Amino acid sequence: MKALNIPRGVRRVLFRTSNTDRKLMWKKEFDTSYVGFMKDGAKWLVENTDIKLVGVPTHHVFLERREVNLLEGLKLDGVPAGIYSVHCLPLRLIGADGSPTRCILIK
Repeated sequence: MKALNIPRGVRRVLFRTSNTDRKLMWKKEFDTSYVGFMKDGAKWLVENTDIKLVGVPTHHVFLERREVNLLEGLKLDGVPAGIYSVHCLPLRLIGADGSPTRCILIK
């Protein structure tokens, strides 16, 4: 994580992993070979950056810190690495701890 050189002030990060290239998000059944965060990598991000939103498969370390929001199931096919503004539009659901969300990237 340290090698990514995420500068202070960056508050949202979307991680494109091989899950996208393998089209795991398009499968109807859960594939246990998905790529996720190791606990130490997630902990490093929480402790050493200003990130408040992470787009990845979920991880308990992120969930322990209530101020870090998670976006799961991102389909980033054809999205090159770069700096984007991300806008997320969740459905307002009463009594839910999550929501389907439409996310828009603007370069």
